[in-house]
Amino acid sequence: MIVDILSWIAIGIGAAFILVGGLGLIRMPDFFTRLHATSVADTAGAGFILLGLMLQAGLSLTSFKLVLIFVFLVFTAPTAAHALAHAALLDGIRPWTRKPKDPAP
Repeated sequence: MIVDILSWIAIGIGAAFILVGGLGLIRMPDFFTRLHATSVADTAGAGFILLGLMLQAGLSLTSFKLVLIFVFLVFTAPTAAHALAHAALLDGIRPWTRKPKDPAP
């Protein structure tokens, strides 16, 4: 019973992270901040969802497979985000900078 509650809490936290990452994709001003918001939030969200699924599966081969998926995700998601950011820089896309406000007269 307590494992089920902890599992659903972890899955809910993971879903919230993914939702915040989706909102960051819509709200951020340029490619690089959008990429950062989605890559960090989606990796954390998937990690929490996988944790919840591991709690549901118990000690089994399925849990081991979920751990392998998490390890693969931890290595590939930041690498893919870095590759996308580097390709964008090479293509000439520049990061957004805040324009200074006009000085008061």
